[in-house]
Amino acid sequence: MNLLKTLSLCAALWLAGCATAPSPQTASPQGDNGIALSSGANVSQPTLRPSRHADGSASLSLPPGSEGLMPITMQQTASRRVVSLAPPADLWERIRRGYAMPDLDTDLVRDREQWYATRPDYIFRMTERSKKYLFHIVEELELRGMPTELALLPFIESAFNPQAVSGAKAAGMWQFMPATGKYFELKQNAFRDDRRDVLASTRAALDYLQKLYGMFGDWHLALAAYNWGEGSVGRAVAKNQRAGLSTRYTDLDMPMETRLYVPKLQAVKNIVTNPAAFNAQLPLIENHPYFQTVPIRRDMDVVVAAKLAEVPLEDFKALNPSANRPLLMAAITPQILLPWDNAEVFQSNLETYGGSRLASWTVWVAPTTLRPADAAKRVGMSEAQLRAINNIPPRVVIKAGSTLLVPRSDQVAHDVAEKVADTGQVSLAPEVVLKRSTVRAGKGESVASVARKYKVSADTVAQWNKVSASASFRVGQQIVLFLPARSPARATARAASRGKAPVTRPHTASPKKR
Repeated sequence: MNLLKTLSLCAALWLAGCATAPSPQTASPQGDNGIALSSGANVSQPTLRPSRHADGSASLSLPPGSEGLMPITMQQTASRRVVSLAPPADLWERIRRGYAMPDLDTDLVRDREQWYATRPDYIFRMTERSKKYLFHIVEELELRGMPTELALLPFIESAFNPQAVSGAKAAGMWQFMPATGKYFELKQNAFRDDRRDVLASTRAALDYLQKLYGMFGDWHLALAAYNWGEGSVGRAVAKNQRAGLSTRYTDLDMPMETRLYVPKLQAVKNIVTNPAAFNAQLPLIENHPYFQTVPIRRDMDVVVAAKLAEVPLEDFKALNPSANRPLLMAAITPQILLPWDNAEVFQSNLETYGGSRLASWTVWVAPTTLRPADAAKRVGMSEAQLRAINNIPPRVVIKAGSTLLVPRSDQVAHDVAEKVADTGQVSLAPEVVLKRSTVRAGKGESVASVARKYKVSADTVAQWNKVSASASFRVGQQIVLFLPARSPARATARAASRGKAPVTRPHTASPKKR
């Protein structure tokens, strides 16, 4: 018994001597028992091994490779600082502990504080909406060693609305422009827009912010570049350098939107730091994941997925906003996000699903250029429904090769192919209005010669005139044509009907339009 007590005391002294406080800027990994470990890579605690000698005495030995470590005395333990291992009470406290950006204290910050303070309902709605996404963002920031106040940036960008679209066509809660999104590998096609995807857009936004910080070495300038563009900020910095002026964020010449950008973030940061001082109420966001990823292996209707997960449709769409059609295609959406407690429910319900099929939609590739009404007839749906589900505006035609979402018949057993789903686009062209015209046949005129003259098919000319495609016309016989309005061919037809040859002039640009 005395031996065990001795061993326990020695082990406690040894571990106390090995404990060190982590750097405030670096999150310490934790072992399975919750004890903070060193922040270095591949670090493990040495294991003390009791050894019994021939004379019956006992001592502690270290594993191989630990010979350089020195034990400490009881007196030395009194001077060692003990690190608190208590986790943050909620996610807001966790964000506060990770602040690492310099504070901005200007009149614009106080102006934005006042703006938010007079709108407590807006703050509450905005922060309530963030509950689904904030834990994931904070986790990603800590893994990268980035300031946690950056988790508040979607408040400024989109009020944490992943469906937000700006007037300049920026989309998602991180507000990526189409070109910037493509640069950071956010796919955008007819069936998916990763600028709205929670995981993909967060990854891209943090990649971009890290890139900008690496360029400017200053978080305020990096944020200005995120809003205004790295080229614009770079030129503003260079301009001040040439003039011998300060290159701080507050001293650059920039648009008002960018000048207010960092003050907005600082104001929100101040409110999160001390909500009571600004008449704000922050909803409780517990310090644990809100969602988890669940794989899907078959195409599935969005409404079916929400039903299997027993999640309201709007909540499902809020977690999976990149799927901008009623169909989830396994080829491009291999996983979905579900509230933590509903993931297991989804898997269980999917295994016992008794429905006739998971997907009632599929993709159809237009074989030729078609009017929407003609395309709708081919796939067995109304024109209005085809237009609505594929976002087809009036007065256009659907170009060949377009990928359209259409009802899935019982005869279709396969899911949408990856190549079709991954590159799907709806290509449209202005609808050409045809008007009826008549011309008189000249000597030796035939259906074939008329078709060549007006650049239409012989079968079409024959159909218009109710003759065979090999027929010839009598001199002076009226020929019916349907030609595009205001086209050169229509001008030729009008001139021919009057018995005059059209005058052809070389095309020159009008001086007023140069």
